[in-house]
Amino acid sequence: MEVSKTSNINFVSRTSQNNGVVEQVIADNEIEPFPAGYITVALGGSVLSAFVQTKPFYTAFHIMVLKPNKEMSLAEKLYYCMCIKANAYRYNYGRQANKTLKDIALPDSVPKSVINTFIMPISTKMSVKNALEFDVKKWSYFEIGNLFSLQRGKMSNISECENGNIPLVTAFTQNNGVRKHIGCDESYYSKGNCIIVANTGQGSVFRTFYQPSTFVPSNNVTCLYPIDFKLNKYIGLFIATLCRLEIPRYSYGRIVNNVQLSKTVIKLPVAKNGLPDCAYMENYIKSLPYGDRI
Repeated sequence: MEVSKTSNINFVSRTSQNNGVVEQVIADNEIEPFPAGYITVALGGSVLSAFVQTKPFYTAFHIMVLKPNKEMSLAEKLYYCMCIKANAYRYNYGRQANKTLKDIALPDSVPKSVINTFIMPISTKMSVKNALEFDVKKWSYFEIGNLFSLQRGKMSNISECENGNIPLVTAFTQNNGVRKHIGCDESYYSKGNCIIVANTGQGSVFRTFYQPSTFVPSNNVTCLYPIDFKLNKYIGLFIATLCRLEIPRYSYGRIVNNVQLSKTVIKLPVAKNGLPDCAYMENYIKSLPYGDRI
């Protein structure tokens, strides 16, 4: 299909990111796009990644489109997307859901708390047309240990932690790594404005997140604090995204210790002084759609 940055029609693939949308495309003269409001489910690749599509769309192969049998609010559709995604673990070993999606059991009704929830639409003044361009050929390789000091978390008895107000960050793949909020001795605290990397955990190794405020890291994660440059949430998100590209290296039960982590090489934009180009990284994140809402 023909790509167009000004089109209002999306193209949905099997990716688990960006609501499944990979491009904006021009309408086909012979095939009508699906209307906004339908649910898409990936049958292969990122199996059971389910999203409510907010614009008219076309789909790639191995995508199932679900049309609600009755009128549903956005909150109800999102609830069923969550229920569908909860079955993804059944397809961990390369299975596809082409024949079995229809057999997945879903709740007969939606909780009142979901029905009564109003979801505030998120708006942005930025668009893909605003995004800064980059040429990775001009970037340079850096060892993580030359950019950051590494501090392993100390909290090990997670099950014994009391409830509180401090985020507990573990080798958790969701919610920015935050497992729950706890109360504990301040000796376990770590300062925010840092990047954390999961050292172990099934499917979690090298999951990387930016932590904005004070938190408690478990002994399954390492905190990265910059050595020769200043970090903020924009730069942190940029670098964390590139660190997550290392995840496939640890897909088969491997763990990463701090020596391996220190020697891991990532490619970053480089400034004239030879250090990472922090100004560019910050401005790039700000230029992306919804970058003005971070």
